Amino acid sequence: MSNVKFEELLEAGCHFGHLKRKWNPAMAPYIFMEKNGIHIIDLYKTMDKIEDACSAAKSIARSGRKILFVATKKQAKETVASMVKEVNMPYVTERWPGGMLTNFFTIRKAVKKMSDIDRLIESPQFQNISKRERLQISRERAKLEKNLGSISDLSRLPAAVFIVDIMKEHIALAEARKLAIPTFAIVDTNSNPNLVDYPIPANDDASKSIAVVLKAICDAIREGQAEREMNKDRMEEEIAEMDNETVEEENNDNREGGKRRRVSRKPNNE
Repeated sequence: MSNVKFEELLEAGCHFGHLKRKWNPAMAPYIFMEKNGIHIIDLYKTMDKIEDACSAAKSIARSGRKILFVATKKQAKETVASMVKEVNMPYVTERWPGGMLTNFFTIRKAVKKMSDIDRLIESPQFQNISKRERLQISRERAKLEKNLGSISDLSRLPAAVFIVDIMKEHIALAEARKLAIPTFAIVDTNSNPNLVDYPIPANDDASKSIAVVLKAICDAIREGQAEREMNKDRMEEEIAEMDNETVEEENNDNREGGKRRRVSRKPNNE
């Protein structure tokens, strides 16, 4: 399913891990060697894990559910925002709002407040309030947009969470685990892959490395969404055919019923 090649991962620097002294022993199965005090990640195992993650992400997208992407570190913000927006998935690239998953309904209230402010701004009433109040409302709207704008379409808890750097996003990971939400993550040599359902061993500090892995996941999501649309179209066609057959059968029954009535009304010449 995944079209990621070894050379792409190598060129993007996905194999560079952290200093040996910063390593997490749980990452030992994914480490190829140590060179100049730096651990080198086994890219063949990275490819295998990307394949597993893509298969799971495609299945979720095919079912019509959402994957929440979390990446607040500088190297990943723009990449995640641009790629994830294309596949219509929610994402968090600013500060993670504590309780976003475990206290989801409160977060939804904040999103609703943003919608209420939008309606107020568009109404004639907005021009009747003082300039100072208008400025305060606009600032509050901008703050909400910055923190919650990318999840405004998330009406229920996501089916999965994709995290870039679980050390930095440990709160998001903890909330997902608490709610038993499946997790995907790019894990570097200083992380514990056992905390993640679909770990992808790779460099989580280089923007190119993050982009290569993220592109593979987004392509899988796109494939799943395309299959869902195809299945939906096929189902609509089948329903339309069934409706046509039903109408045709009803017409035939009506014609046969009319013939029987005419025969029964025919006078008896005898």
